[in-house]
Amino acid sequence: MSELVSIIVPTYNTEKFIRQTIESVQNQTYQNWEMILADDASTDQTVSIIEEFAQKDNRIKLFKLPENRGNGFARNAALEKATGKYIAYLDSDDLWFPAKLEKQVQFLKANDLHFTFSFYDSIDEEGNDLNRRVESPNPLSYKQLFFCNYVGNLTAIYDADYFGKIILETTQKRQDWRIWLTIVKQIKIAKPVPEPLAFYRIRKDSVSSSKFKLIKHNFGVYREFHGYNFVFAVLLMMRFLYTQLIVKRRYIKKI
Repeated sequence: MSELVSIIVPTYNTEKFIRQTIESVQNQTYQNWEMILADDASTDQTVSIIEEFAQKDNRIKLFKLPENRGNGFARNAALEKATGKYIAYLDSDDLWFPAKLEKQVQFLKANDLHFTFSFYDSIDEEGNDLNRRVESPNPLSYKQLFFCNYVGNLTAIYDADYFGKIILETTQKRQDWRIWLTIVKQIKIAKPVPEPLAFYRIRKDSVSSSKFKLIKHNFGVYREFHGYNFVFAVLLMMRFLYTQLIVKRRYIKKI
Protein backbone atom coordinates (compact mmCIF):
# COMPACT_ATOMS: atom_id res chain seq x y z
CA MET A 1 0.00 0.00 0.00
CA SER A 2 1.25 3.51 -0.80
CA GLU A 3 2.34 5.69 2.12
CA LEU A 4 0.23 8.63 3.25
CA VAL A 5 1.42 12.10 2.23
CA SER A 6 0.38 15.01 4.46
CA ILE A 7 0.07 18.23 2.47
CA ILE A 8 0.58 21.35 4.59
CA VAL A 9 -1.33 24.43 3.38
CA PRO A 10 -1.57 27.69 5.35
CA THR A 11 -4.32 29.97 4.05
CA TYR A 12 -5.22 33.63 4.42
CA ASN A 13 -7.57 35.57 2.14
CA THR A 14 -6.90 33.56 -1.01
CA GLU A 15 -10.49 33.13 -2.18
CA LYS A 16 -9.33 33.93 -5.71
CA PHE A 17 -6.91 31.00 -5.86
CA ILE A 18 -7.73 28.35 -3.24
CA ARG A 19 -10.21 26.45 -5.41
CA GLN A 20 -7.60 25.83 -8.12
CA THR A 21 -5.01 24.89 -5.51
CA ILE A 22 -7.27 22.25 -3.96
CA GLU A 23 -8.28 20.90 -7.35
CA SER A 24 -4.62 20.51 -8.33
CA VAL A 25 -4.24 18.22 -5.30
CA GLN A 26 -7.41 16.28 -6.02
CA ASN A 27 -6.15 15.70 -9.56
CA GLN A 28 -3.00 13.96 -8.35
CA THR A 29 -2.29 10.55 -9.84
CA TYR A 30 -1.05 9.61 -6.34
CA GLN A 31 -4.23 9.49 -4.28
CA ASN A 32 -3.12 8.52 -0.76
CA TRP A 33 -2.90 11.99 0.74
CA GLU A 34 -4.42 14.25 3.35
CA MET A 35 -4.59 17.98 2.71
CA ILE A 36 -4.38 19.91 5.96
CA LEU A 37 -5.37 23.54 5.61
CA ALA A 38 -4.87 25.89 8.55
CA ASP A 39 -6.72 29.14 7.95
CA ASP A 40 -5.18 32.19 9.58
CA ALA A 41 -8.46 34.01 10.32
CA SER A 42 -9.36 34.91 6.72
CA THR A 43 -11.88 37.71 6.25
CA ASP A 44 -12.97 36.75 2.74
CA GLN A 45 -14.62 33.56 1.39
CA THR A 46 -11.55 31.34 1.71
CA VAL A 47 -12.99 29.28 4.57
CA SER A 48 -16.36 28.69 2.95
CA ILE A 49 -14.69 27.51 -0.25
CA ILE A 50 -12.51 25.06 1.68
CA GLU A 51 -15.53 23.83 3.65
CA GLU A 52 -17.33 23.16 0.37
CA PHE A 53 -14.51 20.84 -0.69
CA ALA A 54 -14.10 19.25 2.76
CA GLN A 55 -17.76 18.24 2.88
CA LYS A 56 -17.28 16.16 -0.29
CA ASP A 57 -13.72 14.85 0.30
CA ASN A 58 -12.73 13.65 3.75
CA ARG A 59 -9.04 13.85 2.85
CA ILE A 60 -9.37 17.64 2.99
CA LYS A 61 -9.13 18.87 6.57
CA LEU A 62 -9.68 22.46 7.65
CA PHE A 63 -8.52 23.98 10.92
CA LYS A 64 -9.61 27.55 11.63
CA LEU A 65 -7.29 29.64 13.76
CA PRO A 66 -9.10 32.10 16.08
CA GLU A 67 -6.85 35.04 15.25
CA ASN A 68 -4.38 36.07 12.60
CA ARG A 69 -0.91 34.95 13.68
CA GLY A 70 1.02 34.81 10.42
CA ASN A 71 1.92 32.24 7.81
CA GLY A 72 4.52 30.47 9.95
CA PHE A 73 2.08 29.91 12.81
CA ALA A 74 -0.57 28.54 10.42
CA ARG A 75 1.97 26.23 8.78
CA ASN A 76 3.02 24.85 12.17
CA ALA A 77 -0.62 24.40 13.20
CA ALA A 78 -1.25 22.32 10.09
CA LEU A 79 1.95 20.34 10.57
CA GLU A 80 0.99 19.37 14.12
CA LYS A 81 -2.14 17.68 12.72
CA ALA A 82 -0.25 15.71 10.07
CA THR A 83 -0.28 11.92 10.27
CA GLY A 84 1.51 10.95 7.04
CA LYS A 85 4.91 9.39 6.51
CA TYR A 86 5.72 12.16 4.05
CA ILE A 87 5.28 15.90 4.56
CA ALA A 88 4.72 18.06 1.49
CA TYR A 89 4.22 21.81 1.34
CA LEU A 90 1.94 23.86 -0.85
CA ASP A 91 0.94 27.51 -0.57
CA SER A 92 -2.69 28.42 -1.09
CA ASP A 93 -2.17 30.17 -4.42
CA ASP A 94 0.20 27.69 -6.09
CA LEU A 95 -0.57 24.62 -8.19
CA TRP A 96 0.81 21.12 -8.65
CA PHE A 97 1.20 19.16 -11.86
CA PRO A 98 -0.98 16.00 -11.77
CA ALA A 99 1.94 13.55 -11.40
CA LYS A 100 3.82 15.63 -8.81
CA LEU A 101 3.38 13.39 -5.77
CA GLU A 102 3.65 10.14 -7.72
CA LYS A 103 6.96 11.12 -9.31
CA GLN A 104 8.44 12.41 -6.06
CA VAL A 105 7.49 9.40 -3.95
CA GLN A 106 8.89 7.09 -6.63
CA PHE A 107 12.06 9.21 -6.78
CA LEU A 108 12.53 9.03 -3.01
CA LYS A 109 12.15 5.25 -2.98
CA ALA A 110 14.21 4.56 -6.09
CA ASN A 111 17.15 6.61 -4.79
CA ASP A 112 16.81 5.72 -1.09
CA LEU A 113 16.27 9.37 -0.17
CA HIS A 114 14.44 11.10 2.67
CA PHE A 115 14.04 14.54 1.08
CA THR A 116 13.57 15.88 -2.40
CA PHE A 117 12.16 18.83 -4.31
CA SER A 118 11.78 19.72 -7.99
CA PHE A 119 12.01 22.45 -10.56
CA TYR A 120 8.93 24.63 -11.10
CA ASP A 121 7.35 26.95 -13.65
CA SER A 122 5.89 30.40 -13.01
CA ILE A 123 2.43 31.83 -13.66
CA ASP A 124 1.06 35.31 -13.09
CA GLU A 125 -1.80 36.35 -10.84
CA GLU A 126 -4.35 35.41 -13.50
CA GLY A 127 -2.82 31.98 -14.10
CA ASN A 128 -1.06 32.83 -17.36
CA ASP A 129 2.13 30.89 -18.02
CA LEU A 130 5.12 33.24 -17.84
CA ASN A 131 7.36 30.79 -19.75
CA ARG A 132 9.83 30.92 -16.88
CA ARG A 133 11.31 27.80 -15.29
CA VAL A 134 13.26 27.80 -12.03
CA GLU A 135 15.78 25.00 -11.71
CA SER A 136 18.50 24.31 -9.13
CA PRO A 137 21.94 22.79 -8.78
CA ASN A 138 21.77 19.01 -9.06
CA PRO A 139 22.83 17.74 -6.63
CA LEU A 140 22.37 20.60 -4.15
CA SER A 141 24.94 20.90 -1.36
CA TYR A 142 24.45 22.48 2.05
CA LYS A 143 26.97 25.18 1.12
CA GLN A 144 24.99 26.09 -1.99
CA LEU A 145 21.74 26.18 -0.01
CA PHE A 146 23.44 28.25 2.71
CA PHE A 147 23.90 31.14 0.27
CA CYS A 148 20.65 30.81 -1.69
CA ASN A 149 17.30 29.11 -1.19
CA TYR A 150 17.10 26.97 -4.30
CA VAL A 151 14.23 24.86 -2.89
CA GLY A 152 10.78 26.01 -3.94
CA ASN A 153 8.45 25.57 -0.98
CA LEU A 154 5.68 24.26 -3.23
CA THR A 155 7.93 21.42 -4.44
CA ALA A 156 9.49 20.08 -1.24
CA ILE A 157 8.65 16.75 0.39
CA TYR A 158 10.41 14.98 3.27
CA ASP A 159 10.16 11.76 5.25
CA ALA A 160 8.73 12.55 8.68
CA ASP A 161 9.58 9.05 9.93
CA TYR A 162 13.24 9.90 9.32
CA PHE A 163 13.45 13.58 10.32
CA GLY A 164 10.42 13.92 12.58
CA LYS A 165 8.11 16.87 12.11
CA ILE A 166 10.29 19.94 11.64
CA ILE A 167 8.56 22.74 13.52
CA LEU A 168 10.40 26.06 13.81
CA GLU A 169 9.75 29.32 15.62
CA THR A 170 6.69 31.00 14.12
CA THR A 171 8.15 34.48 14.59
CA GLN A 172 11.00 33.77 12.21
CA LYS A 173 10.65 34.82 8.57
CA ARG A 174 11.87 32.66 5.69
CA GLN A 175 10.66 29.66 7.66
CA ASP A 176 10.77 27.48 4.55
CA TRP A 177 14.49 28.14 3.94
CA ARG A 178 15.23 27.34 7.58
CA ILE A 179 13.45 23.98 7.22
CA TRP A 180 15.51 23.02 4.16
CA LEU A 181 18.72 24.15 5.86
CA THR A 182 17.85 21.95 8.85
CA ILE A 183 17.27 18.97 6.58
CA VAL A 184 20.22 19.39 4.22
CA LYS A 185 22.66 20.06 7.05
CA GLN A 186 21.79 16.57 8.24
CA ILE A 187 21.90 14.75 4.89
CA LYS A 188 24.70 16.89 3.31
CA ILE A 189 23.40 16.63 -0.26
CA ALA A 190 19.87 17.00 -1.68
CA LYS A 191 18.75 15.72 -5.07
CA PRO A 192 15.85 17.29 -6.95
CA VAL A 193 13.52 15.58 -9.36
CA PRO A 194 15.06 17.23 -12.45
CA GLU A 195 11.86 18.46 -14.04
CA PRO A 196 9.10 20.97 -13.23
CA LEU A 197 6.30 19.56 -11.09
CA ALA A 198 4.48 22.71 -9.97
CA PHE A 199 3.37 26.21 -10.89
CA TYR A 200 4.49 29.09 -8.66
CA ARG A 201 2.13 32.06 -8.80
CA ILE A 202 3.82 35.47 -8.82
CA ARG A 203 1.53 37.99 -7.12
CA LYS A 204 1.90 41.74 -6.88
CA ASP A 205 1.13 41.78 -3.16
CA SER A 206 3.37 38.85 -2.17
CA VAL A 207 6.15 39.29 0.38
CA SER A 208 8.66 37.99 -2.14
CA SER A 209 7.72 40.85 -4.48
CA SER A 210 9.27 43.35 -2.05
CA LYS A 211 13.04 43.33 -2.54
CA PHE A 212 13.64 45.25 0.70
CA LYS A 213 11.63 42.78 2.75
CA LEU A 214 13.40 39.89 1.05
CA ILE A 215 16.81 41.26 2.02
CA LYS A 216 15.64 41.94 5.56
CA HIS A 217 14.19 38.45 6.09
CA ASN A 218 17.20 36.70 4.56
CA PHE A 219 19.52 38.72 6.78
CA GLY A 220 17.45 37.44 9.70
CA VAL A 221 18.29 33.86 8.72
CA TYR A 222 22.00 34.56 9.21
CA ARG A 223 21.47 36.56 12.41
CA GLU A 224 18.72 34.59 14.15
CA PHE A 225 18.80 31.07 12.73
CA HIS A 226 22.56 30.65 12.34
CA GLY A 227 23.38 33.00 15.22
CA TYR A 228 26.13 35.03 13.54
CA ASN A 229 27.07 38.49 14.80
CA PHE A 230 25.97 41.56 12.89
CA VAL A 231 29.23 42.17 11.01
CA PHE A 232 29.67 38.57 9.89
CA ALA A 233 25.99 38.39 8.92
CA VAL A 234 26.48 41.47 6.71
CA LEU A 235 29.42 39.78 4.98
CA LEU A 236 27.36 36.65 4.43
CA MET A 237 24.54 38.75 3.00
CA MET A 238 26.95 40.18 0.45
CA ARG A 239 27.73 36.64 -0.68
CA PHE A 240 24.02 35.84 -0.61
CA LEU A 241 23.18 38.80 -2.85
CA TYR A 242 25.89 37.84 -5.32
CA THR A 243 24.52 34.30 -5.45
CA GLN A 244 20.92 35.48 -5.71
CA LEU A 245 21.53 38.10 -8.39
CA ILE A 246 24.28 36.45 -10.43
CA VAL A 247 24.59 32.72 -9.80
CA LYS A 248 20.91 31.83 -9.45
CA ARG A 249 20.09 33.53 -12.74
CA ARG A 250 21.81 30.61 -14.47
CA TYR A 251 19.05 28.36 -13.15
CA ILE A 252 16.16 30.51 -14.38
CA LYS A 253 15.26 29.45 -17.90
CA LYS A 254 13.03 30.87 -20.60
CA ILE A 255 10.82 28.11 -21.99
